[in-house]
Amino acid sequence: MSARVTILGAGVAGLCVATELVARGADVHLVDPQPYPGAHACSWWAGGMLAPFCEGETAEEPVVRLGQEAAGWWRAQGVDVHHDGSLVVALGRDRSELDRFARRTERHDRLDGAALAEKEPHLEGRFDRALFFPDEAHIAPRAALTHLRARLDDLNVPVLDRHEAAGGTVIDCRGLAARDVLTDLRGVKGEMAVLRAPEIDLRRPVRLLHPRHPLYIVPRGDGVFMLGATQIESGERGRATLRSVTEVFSAAYALHPAFGEAEILEIGVDARPAFPDNLPRIRRRGNTILVNGLFRHGFLLAPALARMVAELVMDGKIPEVMDEDHGER
Repeated sequence: MSARVTILGAGVAGLCVATELVARGADVHLVDPQPYPGAHACSWWAGGMLAPFCEGETAEEPVVRLGQEAAGWWRAQGVDVHHDGSLVVALGRDRSELDRFARRTERHDRLDGAALAEKEPHLEGRFDRALFFPDEAHIAPRAALTHLRARLDDLNVPVLDRHEAAGGTVIDCRGLAARDVLTDLRGVKGEMAVLRAPEIDLRRPVRLLHPRHPLYIVPRGDGVFMLGATQIESGERGRATLRSVTEVFSAAYALHPAFGEAEILEIGVDARPAFPDNLPRIRRRGNTILVNGLFRHGFLLAPALARMVAELVMDGKIPEVMDEDHGER
């Protein structure tokens, strides 16, 4: 008889866990107030950068190592993965930031201005050097979420709007909503914008370093770009501030003046769930497994955590990110 599993939350973590468990033959039910992915979920506002080596600038070793599973996993699910690498640049006054970034990361090539222009012609003359991470990739998060949800639909995985105890294993993937049981979980607010700038053509994500508000720009195709920058210690989920949005737009203009004429399509804000060390956790309490703390690494780390949860449920294998201080009770 197959394992019966109820998954609370259908954001990136819940959908990835459901996908892994269904592939291993589990009988899965999803529980989420909304039947399909949308703006209610933190993962709707993600950048979709599968950039483990860049994240190594501030993240701990497990993020870099486990994040290397992400691109292959998403591709295996049929998601369109753009494997064009990523770029890191800095304005002249912030060149020391680029040197610091290089010291703290690995698997990158140093480019001069001419080599950068070959990679991204629209940045020609804008920067005299850059770092290129050839092994990194990016996806469109909303398309990825929608694709996973549609696949689960095809496999007759039901989505319920409320949890009704029915035995089996419960997997809590509710993100920040799980603070009712995870007292050490906190919110980290992020603000983003979507712009249309048809005059600019970028093939890959670009990070513009700055001591206070580094910017990343992710191409979505057809002249549309996602901009993200802020990381604020707050669980507030619904209010973008003028100061933060102005800083994001100013940084984009510094990257390329043509962004000054861009059409603003969307401004979004949400709070990402994180533990004190910004590393994810899998915790087990009775028949409930809690999967949380993805911080800003949702699409990067959810595949690895989903694999670990599936191995725990189906094979009894203890995950490396199991929090022993909060083991089975």
